[in-house]
Amino acid sequence: MKTKRAAPRPQTKGLTLGLDGFAWISAVEGIKLSPESLEMFAEFDRLGLSNEERRKLIIEKHKAKLPKRA
Repeated sequence: MKTKRAAPRPQTKGLTLGLDGFAWISAVEGIKLSPESLEMFAEFDRLGLSNEERRKLIIEKHKAKLPKRA
């Protein structure tokens, strides 16, 4: 007897939240964005950065805060 295979899932790019959506979800979770974070996201909006550009800048920012390995 042949087994049925699940239908392939459509490829999606995911969901990226804007500043308003992120702030709302953060507030629901009890997290308050720092003034620095609010400024950073506002700057992203002003510059019209793509989702990929935003991710890259956020990763670079947080990598700089990591201690150097010996």
